[in-house]
Amino acid sequence: MLSLGHLKNRLGQYAALWIAAFLLCGVAIRATAFFIDLIPAADLVLPAALLGAALALGGGVIATLLSRQTLGTKLAILVLAALLALPLLWAPVSAAVAVAFFADRSIEYSQAYAAFQIGIARLLFPLSQAVGDGDLFGWVWSAFQWVSTVVGFLSALIKIWPAVRRLLGPEPDVEKN
Repeated sequence: MLSLGHLKNRLGQYAALWIAAFLLCGVAIRATAFFIDLIPAADLVLPAALLGAALALGGGVIATLLSRQTLGTKLAILVLAALLALPLLWAPVSAAVAVAFFADRSIEYSQAYAAFQIGIARLLFPLSQAVGDGDLFGWVWSAFQWVSTVVGFLSALIKIWPAVRRLLGPEPDVEKN
């Protein structure tokens, strides 16, 4: 049996973590770039942001595994964590890409970005080889970036939307004639 409340709670925490990883990494890179060049700033901040996001995700999974939730709930959390780990790790990397884009710099010179891309390639390339030939890898990498961005954006939107609705105020009453 699944505890939908626990799953919803963990997905909300995932969304908050995605937003935090994106925003904190972007702000940290931008703030560090005031003192050193942008690319070394990204190389300094990205590994810490990736480690922090991974540890936070792992902490949530371990907390669920140690809780009194049902076996089905624990397995569902494990599967969701496995599926959503890469999109979560993409959050700080996409923040670095965004900061570099707005600074009109190329993030490809960052060693941390290159290491992340190589690590993902080692994971995705065998999958693309199993499905088709090596030319498929470029498409798989592009799909990974888009899917990860959409997953993060949707999880952030779902987490933030209730606060936005409260900020806008209650819905006006419709007058009845």
